[in-house]
This record gives sequence, structure tokens and C-alpha cells, in this order.
Amino acid sequence: MLNHPSLQFVKGSILDESLVDDLASRVHTIYHLAAAVGTFTIIDKTLESLHTNLHGTERVITSALRHGARVLIASTSEIYGKNTKIGLREDDDRHIGSPLKNRWSYAEAKAIDETLAYLYSVEHGLQTVIVRLFNTVGPRQTGRYGMVIPRFVRQALAGEPLTVFGTGDQIRCFCHVHDVVPALRALMADSRAYGQAFNIGGTEQVSISQLAERVRTVLRSSSTTVRVPYESAYGAGFEDMQRRVPDCTRARQLIGFQPSRSLADIIRDVAADQLAESVAQVAAAQ
Repeated sequence: MLNHPSLQFVKGSILDESLVDDLASRVHTIYHLAAAVGTFTIIDKTLESLHTNLHGTERVITSALRHGARVLIASTSEIYGKNTKIGLREDDDRHIGSPLKNRWSYAEAKAIDETLAYLYSVEHGLQTVIVRLFNTVGPRQTGRYGMVIPRFVRQALAGEPLTVFGTGDQIRCFCHVHDVVPALRALMADSRAYGQAFNIGGTEQVSISQLAERVRTVLRSSSTTVRVPYESAYGAGFEDMQRRVPDCTRARQLIGFQPSRSLADIIRDVAADQLAESVAQVAAAQ
């Protein structure tokens, strides 16, 4: 992939103002996907994550405006907070916990990112699209930062217990990255999307306990399941969202968004990628 003639890989940070500005000057479209993500990252490096997510987005947006580029802002389902409505719509209210709890700093930062993108669109005419992603999963994703499916798959393949944090009753929906990426491209190609926010995600509801069982079943793993209290995993006072289920009607009506890959497909693809990586590591060590 890195050898593709149409690709230039530049290693850097969205906090590097001069680099971001230089790159923005060379393109017509920016997909701003960079952020400090993952529950472990947000809890362990809260201030650093807040700084990255706020100032990084501001630099991307101001550079896009300066050079006339259109920009997609990757936001998150976390901005809905404790709103447990089945079928969250883009104009639904946000129910967020105390700002003194580190847990909610990611949602707050992403909400401000959305506000920046929207106001730059309204007041300066910047062509922006906001996408609220609901648990995008797929090959090459790591469980290092708290992503649950890569973590469960790694544990199942190794025959280790699958660690379920909290009660396991939390409801989530997952969407394959191969369904998400075409949607992002389609939204950026449609001028009717500019200045709007769109939910992008799957609608198959599954509790985290059920997810662990699905992973074991799909991979035919003999692993057991163990529950780990939130306090042990994240520290005292941790709060979680009990349900996150999107209503993607807006994206479906505009660009025909309809995920085609199932949860089982996601699990199998993540497992295939992890197995291939393990084989490559063994080969490299020989």
C-alpha cells in the first residue's frame, strides 16, 4: 500500500501547525480522522487527549479554510452520552455526566469539534461534513486502547478468558470499516451533505456479554468469560453509556448508506488479520 503511486505517506501530528497547513495546501479534500481515542487513553492521559482533540481539529479546520479545502470531521457516538434512546438521531439531546469526571472529556472535546466545524461552515462557508461513528471495527484495529472486539478476538485466539468490563449488559452496535469508508467518500462527494452531521454505524444490537459469546462461537474458542468491575479496569467513579444504537436514516436517504457486513463477518475479518500478523511476526523472527 505504501508503494502505491498515488499515495504519499507523511508521519507527523495534527498539532504541528506548519505541517498541517502545508499538507492542506496540496489537497482539495481532507478526511480528519486523527484523534486521541480509546477509553484507556482518555482515562490515563486526559489532559493530553483533550489538548490533541481540541487544538488538532482547530488547526485542521483553519488550514482547510485558508486553502479552500473541504473537510470531513470524524466525530463519535459518545457525544450522545447517557441518552439510551433506541435509534439516536442527529438532532437528539446529549446527556453528559459531570465535567469533573475524566470519562466525559472525550465526548466534550468531540462536541466542540463539531461546533467548530458547523460554525466555520455557517460563518465562513467552509465545506464541512460531520460524521458520528458508532464503533467502527475491522482488520488492523488494535485492542490496546480499549476497543472491545479486537481485544476479545485476541483473547479467544489465545485461549485466554474474555474480559468483560462492568455488568456486560451495555448495548452496542458495530460496523465494518469496509462499510464505513465508502460512506465517508460518498458524503464528501455530495454537496447536500455540507454543514450537516450524519450517524454512520450498524444497527444490530448486542450486549457486551452477548458479544463475548458471539466471538467464542464464531471462532470456536474454548475460552471462558470473566467479569472485571469498572473500578478495576478504569478506576473509581467510572461511568459508561448503557446503550448506543444509531438511527442512520439521514445517511441512508442521502447516499443510500446500508451496511452489508454482519457482526460475524467483522469477527472473522479481525481474527484473520490477527492470525496473519502472528504468522508474519514468527516469520520475521526466524
